[in-house]
Amino acid sequence: MDSTTFPALPVLLVDDEAQFLFSASLSLNSEGIDNVVQCEDSRDVMSILSDGDFSVVVLDMLMPHLSGWDLLPTIVRDFPDIPVIIITAINEVKTAVDCMKEGTFDYLVKPVDKVRLVTTVRRAIEVRELRDENTRLKDYLLSDRLEQPDAFREIITQNPVMRSIFQYIEAIAENALPVLITGETGVGKELVAQVLHRLSGRTGELVTVNVAGLADHLFADTLFGHKKGAFTGADTARSGLVERAAGGTLFLDEIGDLNMESQVKLLRLVQEGKYYPLGDDVPKLTDAKIIVATNRDIESLMNAETFRRDLYYRLQTHHVHVPPLRDRRDDLPLLVEHFLDQAAGQLNKKKPMAPAELLTLLGVYHFPGNVRELESMIFDAVSRHKRGVLSMKSFKDKIGNQDLASQGRETENGRDNPLPFTDLLPALDQLPALKDAESMLITEALKRSDGNQTIAAQLLGMSRQALHNRLSRARKSME
Repeated sequence: MDSTTFPALPVLLVDDEAQFLFSASLSLNSEGIDNVVQCEDSRDVMSILSDGDFSVVVLDMLMPHLSGWDLLPTIVRDFPDIPVIIITAINEVKTAVDCMKEGTFDYLVKPVDKVRLVTTVRRAIEVRELRDENTRLKDYLLSDRLEQPDAFREIITQNPVMRSIFQYIEAIAENALPVLITGETGVGKELVAQVLHRLSGRTGELVTVNVAGLADHLFADTLFGHKKGAFTGADTARSGLVERAAGGTLFLDEIGDLNMESQVKLLRLVQEGKYYPLGDDVPKLTDAKIIVATNRDIESLMNAETFRRDLYYRLQTHHVHVPPLRDRRDDLPLLVEHFLDQAAGQLNKKKPMAPAELLTLLGVYHFPGNVRELESMIFDAVSRHKRGVLSMKSFKDKIGNQDLASQGRETENGRDNPLPFTDLLPALDQLPALKDAESMLITEALKRSDGNQTIAAQLLGMSRQALHNRLSRARKSME
C-alpha cells in the first residue's frame, strides 16, 4: 500500500528550543500531519522559505538573533499566501491584537496544548489549500483552458457547462479536502470520481464502495475492518477498505442512503482522519482523499432529519454537480457516435449508420436514466442490427410509444406535477384564443421535432392522424 505525506506543502516549525520542536513534530505526526520541517536558528527562516514553498509557518516570538516580531512583517510581506501561527509565552489580549494587526493567522500560548496545536495547524493548512485552489480556478476561468484534457477522455461532451465543470475539477483535484458529487442516476458521477483521483497525483488506488442499504455493523466492518475476536465468527483480523485506500482515494457512492449511525463514524473519518476497527479502542489514521456521491436531494434529507448537517457541511467543501442529459442535448450526436463505436466493437459487428430521424427522436426525449439509459438503448439496437442503416424500431419501442408530452412531470410519489407553463398564465394580461394557442403549440412541436409529425404529435399528446387533420384544416383555411 502506498502512503502520502500530508500536507503536500510542508509545515515549518521555528523555535530555538529543540525540545519544543521535537514534541510539536511528534504531536503533529501522531495526527497525520507528517510533512514537517524544523528550524532552530531564526536567521535561516527567510532562506528556507525562499528555497521551497510551505503550507504554514509556526513561529516562536522570543528567540535569539531574530525574534518572531522581527520576522513576522517580512514573512507576511514576502510570502502573503503562507498563514503564520505565532507561539508566545505572553497570554495578553494586547499581544493577540498586535499579532492579528501584523497579519498573523492565529496565536498559541506556551505551554502549547497538543489538541489546540493540531487543530490550529490543520485549519491553517485548509486555508492555504483553499487560497491556492482559488488562484488556480481563477487562472483556469480566465484562460479557458484545460491543463490535462486527456484525464477527461471517458466523459464524452462538447457542452460548455461541462467544460467549466472540468476546469473546476482540475482546480480542486490536488486538494486533500473531501468532494461531494451530486446528480441524477446515470449522469456519470463515478466517472467524475475517477477523474478526480487521476488528477490528484496520489499514488494509491481508487477504492469504490456503494454504501446504499449497508447496516451500521456491515458499514463499519467493510470500511474499517475488525480485530480478531471482535464478534462471533471473527476468527482472524481483517483490514478494511479505508486502509486499502491509503495514499489514494476512497469513493463512497449513494451516500444519501447511509443510516444515521454510520454517518457519525463517517463524520469522524472526514473531520479527524481517524477510524476505529471493530473491537479496537485505539484509533487508526488515514491519508485517503474522500469523495462521496449521491442522486438524492441532500437538502430534503436534512430537513427530514435523516442526514446530518455537520456531515453535509464537511463533505460539500468542494461540490461538483453533474447536469442531466436533457440539459446538455448538444452532446447527443457525440454520445450516439461514441456508443455506436463501443457497441459495434464489443458485439463484434460492423458499425451501423444512424438514421437522421434518430437524433430528432432522442432530442425530445426526457432521458430519466440519462447517459446510462442512452448507452443501453444503443447497445440494444446494435445487438438487433442486421445490415445497412440502424433500425429505429427498438428506439420507438422504448420512446416512440410513450406520451412524450407527460415526460418529466412525475414526482417521486408518482403523481403529476403541473405543467411548467401553468405558472406563467396568471402573468398574462390577455389570454390567447384557443385557435391561436393551438396553432402556436403545433408550430413549436414541429420546430422541436424538425418537422417530424409523429414525434410532434407525441409531444402534443395526440395521435399522428389528429395532428395531420389539424394541419390540413389550417392549410385549407389559408387558401
